[in-house]
Amino acid sequence: MSRELSLFIVASLAMGMAYSIIDATFNNFLNERFALSGFERSILEIPRELPGLLVVFASALLWFLCSRRLAVVAMLLGAAGTILIGFASPTYVVMVLWLFIYSLGQHIFIPLSSAIGMELAEEGKTGQRLGQLNAIRNLAAIFGSFLVFIGFKYLGFTFGHTFALAAVAFMIAALLMFVMKPEQTQPPALHLKLHREYRLFYILSVLYGSRKQLFLTFAPWVLVTVFHQPTQTIATLLMIGGIIGIVFQPLLGWATDRLGERIVLMCESVLLVFVCLGYGFARFLVSENTAFLIACGCFLVDQMLMSVNMARSMYMKKIALQPSHVQPALTMSVSIDHVFSIMVALLGGLIWNRLGFQYVFLLGTFIALGNLLAALQVRVPKSGPASAAFTPEPMQGD
Repeated sequence: MSRELSLFIVASLAMGMAYSIIDATFNNFLNERFALSGFERSILEIPRELPGLLVVFASALLWFLCSRRLAVVAMLLGAAGTILIGFASPTYVVMVLWLFIYSLGQHIFIPLSSAIGMELAEEGKTGQRLGQLNAIRNLAAIFGSFLVFIGFKYLGFTFGHTFALAAVAFMIAALLMFVMKPEQTQPPALHLKLHREYRLFYILSVLYGSRKQLFLTFAPWVLVTVFHQPTQTIATLLMIGGIIGIVFQPLLGWATDRLGERIVLMCESVLLVFVCLGYGFARFLVSENTAFLIACGCFLVDQMLMSVNMARSMYMKKIALQPSHVQPALTMSVSIDHVFSIMVALLGGLIWNRLGFQYVFLLGTFIALGNLLAALQVRVPKSGPASAAFTPEPMQGD
């Protein structure tokens, strides 16, 4: 394999470990340190998701950095935010400021992950390459979650330990991406432009961001506050999801290459309807223990379905009018979907407080049905103008 792909793989391992460690501990950290209510937890999504709204402007301001150098900035912001959250958060307000920094790095990298992965893919094997890279991140998630589980259960870890380990992993990822060969940059005006031809892609991104926000915000919160689960439980679920993903992610990429984005997006929507209903209403239909197991199963299935976002990125690549549109359009979609995801987080918090957590996931069911209607409209040209113009770096041994 090429030098650039090798570096990106190892950087993805380090970055995946860092995000997994944070994901496994952050909700318990909030619960133990600040004792937030469901609505207060949803309010926290405003500063956490605001960087997603601003990411298109950040990318335009840093237009002189290519995607690989911009990824370095994203990892450094992640490292700084992680350290500050873990060691310099005497009050809730101060923690929110550091969370904004961490989240800015995270959101800058979201579109870059797919853009860099597609640059390193052979023609006709984009899904396979993205699936392989996602599988590598799942492997990293296993390591990170296992480390959290062992650390808290047997080694006397505190939240300070986990935040420090995550920051080190972010720094390693930044260094590896810094030594990757830089590619061509895009002018700032291209980052700030909406294209009418991509409107269905933007709609799909809004629906994905909205439903993702419900699960990122409220699914772990249900396990922590409704089922009263400790840090080890979230870490264990993330670890199991990572193990499943090692096999599932490449299969998903292969299926997207063979069956097409439309079929994959439709299947995701149908499965998500059952996931939302199971997560929200199992507790009222079966015993507490059985409901907990169903919630865990839905949590894992949703982890897998998050990866279907690769199909949206591939769809964008195939319909792009020019190759230079792909990465800016992916970044623009992140900003657009965060306008709605912030609103969904606030609405979910209000619904939780007034009606109960189950109706939050009923809202997710309606979003999934909307996603199904949008997926039915997907039409991909056999040979898009942009996909043919991509010239991936030479590599061996797929």
